[in-house]
Amino acid sequence: QVQLVESGGGLVQAGGSLRLSCAASGRTFSMYAMGWFRQAPGKEREFVAVISWIGRSTVYADSVKGRFTISRDNAKTTLYLQMNSLKPEDTAVYYCAASRVITTSQYGMDYWGKGTLVTVSS
Repeated sequence: QVQLVESGGGLVQAGGSLRLSCAASGRTFSMYAMGWFRQAPGKEREFVAVISWIGRSTVYADSVKGRFTISRDNAKTTLYLQMNSLKPEDTAVYYCAASRVITTSQYGMDYWGKGTLVTVSS
């Protein structure tokens, strides 16, 4: 069992930056690929980024490529999402998730956090 708790969301102006964190419980953090997903009001949840078990491989959604950076610290069992050049369309609840296999599909994730809200004002 893995428990995930996101933090770092908030209100930011367009063009600004935020860093999200996801603290994971348990000593098996390094056995999981980790991902970020988001859900905007009235929309389906969508993939944002994923990182492999020791961080050598990353995949990003086209909409965030070049602006967002996913990283992890296995010693601290924490996942991060650095978000730069934020746009109003980035407004969403951001979720971290863990999976045994690296995947960009939300249906392949095994564990989810409860999310943190990011609001980008224009």
